[in-house]
Amino acid sequence: MAKQRFPMGGMGGNANNMIRQAQKMQQEMLKAQEEIEQTEFEATSGGGAVCVKMSGKKELTEVIIKPEACDPDDIEMLQDLIITAVNDAIGKVDEANNAKMSKLTGGINIPGLF
Repeated sequence: MAKQRFPMGGMGGNANNMIRQAQKMQQEMLKAQEEIEQTEFEATSGGGAVCVKMSGKKELTEVIIKPEACDPDDIEMLQDLIITAVNDAIGKVDEANNAKMSKLTGGINIPGLF
């Protein structure tokens, strides 16, 4: 059976183009990640009784608790409000990250990427 041969430059040019595209995408993804990390996300719970602010790196930067949320007889409710607000802020960071990366990848889910 005869071997099929490819012309010398047949695959090379296409491969180089793919490498350039991948490098460009990687640079765009790094830039997008930096933008998200510089963004501050805010979430509230209890009708605004608890407000948390979080960086795009998922670092909690501020917790604001209104006096009406501080019932000494119901500490559990305050704890629940804080947990709810923090989890909501984390969800917002994840949602922004996924949306930005999805734009760059054309909606293709690349495992381990984000």
